[in-house]
Amino acid sequence: MDINTPTIDVVLGQYSDLFMLLAAMVYASAFIAFAWDLAKSSKLIQEIDAATVASEKKLLVAAGSVQAPAADSTSNNALVNDAMTYTVASKKRGAAKVAVALTWLGVIMQAFAVISRGVAAHRVPWGNMYEFLSTGSFLVALVFSLVLLKKDLRFMGTFVIGLVTVMLCGATMGFPTPVAHLVPALQSYWLIIHVSIAVLASSLFTITFAMNVLQLLQHARIDALAAGKPDKFPFMKLVPGAAALENFAYRINAVAFVMWTFTVMAGAIWAEAAWGRYWGWDTKEVWSFVIWVVYAGYLHARATGGWTGARSAWLSIIGYLCIIFNFTVVNIYFNGLHSYAGL
Repeated sequence: MDINTPTIDVVLGQYSDLFMLLAAMVYASAFIAFAWDLAKSSKLIQEIDAATVASEKKLLVAAGSVQAPAADSTSNNALVNDAMTYTVASKKRGAAKVAVALTWLGVIMQAFAVISRGVAAHRVPWGNMYEFLSTGSFLVALVFSLVLLKKDLRFMGTFVIGLVTVMLCGATMGFPTPVAHLVPALQSYWLIIHVSIAVLASSLFTITFAMNVLQLLQHARIDALAAGKPDKFPFMKLVPGAAALENFAYRINAVAFVMWTFTVMAGAIWAEAAWGRYWGWDTKEVWSFVIWVVYAGYLHARATGGWTGARSAWLSIIGYLCIIFNFTVVNIYFNGLHSYAGL
């Protein structure tokens, strides 16, 4: 090892691994609390519906009408508008509040884990699969928590924090990697630029994936209600309409797509500096381009081709599945110039 190479802080690296594991446990607890909140939402929905019926009755009486609305007149109404704001003040949701508090605790613990790993290694903490997943899941949880300060998106908690928990479990159990120096191919300032944008873009795609899944569930629920079938997912009344979810996911995907475009371009520039060519049809390069094509098709089809509703949601989900394939199967099973994931 070069005499100028900084020494790895093994002890700090061990603390980082410990706090990453603890953060995974906290997120798992938050996931359970979010799920419990949805499971217990039926009583809350009944109370909100009753309050809405009473309010409508008062308005009808004030207008001179003696006919009160039917008790089930609000059964198909969304309790959240397209701006993702609750149209009726809800009662206390203790489980949801506990879940949010646990999520913030997990974010704080994971922030320490990510930062301490970078300090221990004297570099940015995204040089292998373990670090990519741990940093990516941290950004997903952080963005979700920050948005919660402005919008009541607790209905997404089960899905978003569930994905964060899966990502962290995959990092800690599937790709455990001790703190170490980077291989020579990664010792470049392009690691900071290229990979950091890729992590952020992937984190945003993760959030839109959760929204697209909710969109499909809401579509299925509304279609079932229109066919006269019973509401099998009453907790979805706490979720905005499918159109609102689709529009929000589309806007986030547009931002993430710009980031992914920059990721592919920066990767090509880095490849030229490292290997003397911008593009070599390496497996990793090909699949990064496939991801770009799928999301480009999604944005184009929705903007100009009228692909709305379930079709756009499925196309976005396919794009995210390509991301998962690229960062798992391609890294593990395909040999190439990018086969230095630290597995």
